[in-house]
Amino acid sequence: MSKSTKSSGPLVLGIESSCDETGVGIVLGRKLLANEIASSVAEHARFGGVVPEVAARAHVDAILPAIERALATAKVKLTDLDAIAVTAGPGLAGALLVGASAANGLAAGLGIPLYGVNHLAAHVAVEYLDSDQVIPPTIALLVSGGHTSILKVDEVTDAITVMGATMDDAAGEAFDKIARLLGLPFPGGPELDRLATTGNLNAINFPRAMTLFTDETDRSTKEFSFSFSGLKSAVARHIELAVKKDGPLSQSARADIAASFQEAVVDVLLSKAVLAAKRQGLEHLLIAGGVAANSRLRALAIERSTAAGLKLAIPSPGLCTDNGAMVAALGSLAIQAGRAPSAAGLAVDPGAAVEQVLFA
Repeated sequence: MSKSTKSSGPLVLGIESSCDETGVGIVLGRKLLANEIASSVAEHARFGGVVPEVAARAHVDAILPAIERALATAKVKLTDLDAIAVTAGPGLAGALLVGASAANGLAAGLGIPLYGVNHLAAHVAVEYLDSDQVIPPTIALLVSGGHTSILKVDEVTDAITVMGATMDDAAGEAFDKIARLLGLPFPGGPELDRLATTGNLNAINFPRAMTLFTDETDRSTKEFSFSFSGLKSAVARHIELAVKKDGPLSQSARADIAASFQEAVVDVLLSKAVLAAKRQGLEHLLIAGGVAANSRLRALAIERSTAAGLKLAIPSPGLCTDNGAMVAALGSLAIQAGRAPSAAGLAVDPGAAVEQVLFA
């Protein structure tokens, strides 16, 4: 593919290595050409969670083969690329450094611009791949293993405001912890989702945190915030009492707990997201992040957004979890919006806030 003959936008290779998945994606403008993922989840399973050093070493082994597969899938060469995009934060420091090092080297060697992008903003940007729609101001509910936030997105490459965030565990972390209590394998979120499909979501009335307020001051500071620690404790206590009374949980009891817990989480997530859209006078709601692949969240989101008259967008399940396509998408949108590239020798920021969409 010759750069001089391309008319659909920049050809961008994106690298994602913020946690336990090595993702490499290639986009042409907003057209997805390749999305290769190498997961190290099996290496973390015996520890019951992600081990940063293990993740970083896995990225080292996986990143070059993933780049080669992506190029082959997209049927392009490195010399065809117009730019490189890479997750510069937030994430695990060692894991981020692997991706940033590869991106810095590629950009320097090829003599093309490098765009350091925010992992969280990239989850929003991925929805606009393979679409020519004008990107509207939207409320984004970002739900993943490490982050749960409600964002007001006026412009995805430049203007993102946090309306509320979790005060303790992220939704994905809560799913993993309850899955562990139910004896489910890691990663627990998808396993709990599968178990919940056979349970009664109304069997147990678990608490909905941060939905009742003592006064207007309390409401103004917490209306769009989340807390899942109390819910997690309530589920743990329920399991403890049930086992003490009747012995080991039956399969149906485990399914009812999973379904009731899941309902408590998605109920709060969507109640607050829909309210945020109403408060801001926006008609678009986007749900993104790994937990956006949850089947009950997706089903209830359709129901709630329809009732509220909102236009709902959720990426396909394969694009909800961490991937290189979302990074390439945000890089491409940044180029098309005229944003400046990052400086040579881009550094990572493991604790970067979502408002920092691009890195200098």
